[in-house]
Amino acid sequence: MEFELWWLLALPITFALGWLASRLDLQQWRREGEIRRDAPVAYFRGLNFLLSEQQDKAIDAFIEAVTADPNTVDLHFALGNLFRRRGEYERAVRVHQNLLSRADLPAAERQRAQVALAQDFFKAGLLDRAESVYTALTTTPYQPEALAALLQIHERTKEWPRAIDIAGQLERLGAGSYGRQIAHYWCELALQHQQAGDLPAAQDALDRAMQAQPQAVRPWQLRAALAIQSHDPQRALDNLRHIAQIQPDFTALVALEMARLFQELGQSEEGRAWLITQLQGYPAIDLLDAVLQLENDASERYHLALGYLQTHQSLLAARRILDQASSPISPEPARLALAQALDGAMKSRQRYRCAACGFEARNYTWHCPACQGWETYPPRRTEELQLIAP
Repeated sequence: MEFELWWLLALPITFALGWLASRLDLQQWRREGEIRRDAPVAYFRGLNFLLSEQQDKAIDAFIEAVTADPNTVDLHFALGNLFRRRGEYERAVRVHQNLLSRADLPAAERQRAQVALAQDFFKAGLLDRAESVYTALTTTPYQPEALAALLQIHERTKEWPRAIDIAGQLERLGAGSYGRQIAHYWCELALQHQQAGDLPAAQDALDRAMQAQPQAVRPWQLRAALAIQSHDPQRALDNLRHIAQIQPDFTALVALEMARLFQELGQSEEGRAWLITQLQGYPAIDLLDAVLQLENDASERYHLALGYLQTHQSLLAARRILDQASSPISPEPARLALAQALDGAMKSRQRYRCAACGFEARNYTWHCPACQGWETYPPRRTEELQLIAP
């Protein structure tokens, strides 16, 4: 093997190139180290402020950290979340839109920024813009979260067909059972058809509600309303009596309407006996009122109310005693004073309370306006719940 002269030149050239590369790497490392030293200080200072609930100072620290290193994605998310928590939705939107405007943002971080932006729009009440972003996310790994948010949006905007479709998609994804919600969506759709005068469409929607949730009470209640509208009181009564078969606890909600239908059909005696049976098995003040409505004898009404009061010592039952003409309470001023005292005490007790969030409503409602839950109200008023609690 012959020795060539250029080999002697290659050695110093290789050494020079290596030395130059090492110097460049060292300078780059130093620059990155300066950034890493600056950004974490502000970042951790912001965390300390956040933990001590000093959000204004935390935001200032995070802004400083983002300014020191604009490429730090997590800092942007932290800052945007802080703005959203404080209700500064416009600033949160700007932070997340700034992230999305970066061409070098990885796909996973881009999707994460889209989720955050959709949350900003949703919290700000810009439901149409939130819906647009969440719809785009349904083809990403965030699909379940996006669909759940879209379901809330469609509930708020009362777009029941779209809510039914989204709930079905969530069920197929294995996100849980949505039969109860779907049944209520069909009921809401039936009410829209009823108000528009399209009774066949309303009936079809109720049939679909019962397919979605066979044990649902509300479709039978609405079917009774349709029968009344069609001047068919017997069919209405049959629909309401069916409620006692599937969920007898809910009979109290329709008891007064049933008493009226029994009277209209000339079945007061039969209705009174049937309602008394329900009252014995599932005591509720509305069932008692329905029985009293069908009882013509004043003395018997008083004894029915007194018997209920002796078994279920509630202010509501006591008030029914005072309402009876044959009440032996005397003199009249004392009777009126007692009635006024009972009325005042009952104001906070004759409400329905949501079992999910505790929100109270004067009238029974199928949809809690506070937590947005469906069928979360027990069919008894708060005082009665306290009496039957173990």
